Amino acid sequence: MAQRETWATRTGFILAAVGSAVGLGNIWRFPFVTSEGGGAAFLLVYLLFIFLIGFPAILVEFVIGRRTKLNPVGALRELGSGVWKYVGYVFFVTAFVILSYYSVVAGWFVRYFIIGVTDGYDDAVGQYEGEAGDDTIPAELLFDSVATGLDSILFHTLFMLVTIGIVALGVRKGIELAVKVMVPSLIVLLVGLAIWAATLPGASDGYEYYLSPDFSEIAANWTTLLPAAAGQAFFTLSLGMGVMIVYASYVGEDRNLAKDGGIIIGFDTAIALLVGLIVFPILLTATPDPDGELLFASPIGAIFTAVADAMTEVPDVLGLLFFGVVAVAALSSAISILEFIVAYLMDEHGFERRPAALLAGGSVFALGVPVTYDLVFLELFDYFADSVLLVLGALLLVIFVGWVIPDAALDEVSKGVDDIGSAGAAWIWAVRIPLVVVLAITLALGIVDYVGFLTGDFADWISANL
Repeated sequence: MAQRETWATRTGFILAAVGSAVGLGNIWRFPFVTSEGGGAAFLLVYLLFIFLIGFPAILVEFVIGRRTKLNPVGALRELGSGVWKYVGYVFFVTAFVILSYYSVVAGWFVRYFIIGVTDGYDDAVGQYEGEAGDDTIPAELLFDSVATGLDSILFHTLFMLVTIGIVALGVRKGIELAVKVMVPSLIVLLVGLAIWAATLPGASDGYEYYLSPDFSEIAANWTTLLPAAAGQAFFTLSLGMGVMIVYASYVGEDRNLAKDGGIIIGFDTAIALLVGLIVFPILLTATPDPDGELLFASPIGAIFTAVADAMTEVPDVLGLLFFGVVAVAALSSAISILEFIVAYLMDEHGFERRPAALLAGGSVFALGVPVTYDLVFLELFDYFADSVLLVLGALLLVIFVGWVIPDAALDEVSKGVDDIGSAGAAWIWAVRIPLVVVLAITLALGIVDYVGFLTGDFADWISANL
């Protein structure tokens, strides 16, 4: 087997992990699941998950990756026995499903960026003025035209080709080089957009909706808030899909995994909060309502509709910046997910990197094609990945690390640390009991929610279309 690649610098690893975490999960998915969860009520539960569950969970993936220098399938096979040898395939399926629709959504952002360059948002939205009715606005019709059909397939293709190209170049020349440019640029542009969003008419309403939690709403809706917040936390940190196992497999033994994990989570959470300070002023400006309700027909398309609608009143360059930023963020995450699938093909089946990237990317592209036909397939894939697969993968991994290989895990996490002391034992016990209990409850609630979707909205779609 060829010598395994490594990160050239610690900064490269941290930026790659941050880039994986800071993608559509933060900029597209976070606003719409936050709005579905009631705004600040969801935000509070989400932040609790990030800090109480996310940090110990990211260390779980780091120790597995660095210990084995393998992808999740190979890592679990090497460290485990019996049924544990096959747990890595859960991560493989999760990554495959997520990237299939992730690429489609990323393609929408690329398309909106190009619309700003070629037509301008005012003219593009204006084309639908005569078709909008009482229940829609022209910007929603523009989103409908982009989200499905030929446009959607073409930009799904374009995005996957760029992702394949970067991954095919390797860890140092492809992934690390790309994220060293993309992630700092992303942060600077987001700060600029947040400053602009503060000047919008709906800024104060947006901040109140986003930052002032209603504790009675948390108490009343905890059964839906819990799985939604957990799924979003794992989605945005790229946990439960094996990405962090792969990235950690390229890390040297002199690195302090706990310190790096804390930096990654801190950056990711700060950027998620920053995105909310951009998105909710835009949403509440586009849909002013005395009750603070978000009135868009589709939460999936809310950010596209709101930004395009807002851009009809301001210079197009702001829309170009926004959609361009999100496209860059999406690319940084997509390359991390594809890298896992490629690493699996290389480690387990002896593929060279470039053929592996083409095979993996082509297969992911094919699975995503139904999403370009109807958005119900995006909901089908996203709810399954978010409510079931991500949490299932995380639960199995924390059980494995906490109860099956605790000594090996402690040994690994102590490398690169002067004296881990009692902190290591505290981490193991946090993994063994609180994480297992919370993830088990969250998985049960998520399965109930997903079954409800299958027997409700998806069953209705099947009845209407077949």
